[in-house]
Amino acid sequence: MDDFKSRKVQVRPEGAAGGPAKALLVLVYAGSLDAPDVGHRFELSGEELIIGRSSDAGIQIDRDSVSRRHARLSRQGDGWVVADLQSTNGSYINDMPIREHRLQSGELLKIGNAIFRFLAAPGLDAALADEQYRIAVSDGLTSAWNRRAFADILEREVARAIRFGRPTSLCALDIDNCKVINDTHGHLTGDHIIKEMSRRILRRTDRSEVLCRYEGTQFLLLLPECGPAQAVARAEELRQAAASETFDFEGDRIAVTCSLGAGTLTTETTAAQFIRAAQELMLRAKKQGKNRVCS
Repeated sequence: MDDFKSRKVQVRPEGAAGGPAKALLVLVYAGSLDAPDVGHRFELSGEELIIGRSSDAGIQIDRDSVSRRHARLSRQGDGWVVADLQSTNGSYINDMPIREHRLQSGELLKIGNAIFRFLAAPGLDAALADEQYRIAVSDGLTSAWNRRAFADILEREVARAIRFGRPTSLCALDIDNCKVINDTHGHLTGDHIIKEMSRRILRRTDRSEVLCRYEGTQFLLLLPECGPAQAVARAEELRQAAASETFDFEGDRIAVTCSLGAGTLTTETTAAQFIRAAQELMLRAKKQGKNRVCS
């Protein structure tokens, strides 16, 4: 079922009658990794439109996390202003809650668990092309590499490591007790924790390492030129980074841990087997009590 619909706003491709769009909202995250609506473009025209769950909203988002009349977009001068309409879960620009905000091209607008990127002229065509590339290769919630792009990177790295006899390792990380967190605090909190976990990992990675949000609450971290001992040390560093600070969202302070598996490539291993081996080690860490590293 299509959860994202345009009512009062006409959505037309560039080059259609009326000329190219002057401002767009592009859906970059829709609450799951495989949502079919990601990449959908909403052209902004007219003077005002409502975003919400209501069937008469200009942009209808049929999600429980979205209020019936969640936010209003209005044209002011040569730009657009977004105002929260006292929604239950709030409206956010680049992860900051807002009451009213004049949109700048490139900013991220979060409505419930949906995230849009606002793009505006001048330079709209180039910005849209960049956004389409980002959507193709990255996860919309975390900005880590997505599964499809990571598979290509891993295939190349495995071939290189085997050809030249170089050590390469892979860490599989999964957030512990995420179902309990979602049931207790809500899915918006769960999304925040996934995003913040990605940030904490990325702050501790160097330019050669590659982070992927593989599925749900699970990440993969590719470690080129990294042997078994180094991989375990890197995994332990990430485990401690997750557990050392609470995750804060909407006044809640939540203690979060993660379980990790650290595996090292062998000459007979394919990329798919490499992933499965790291995941099996991560599952072993879960079974042994969580909040630990297995290798």
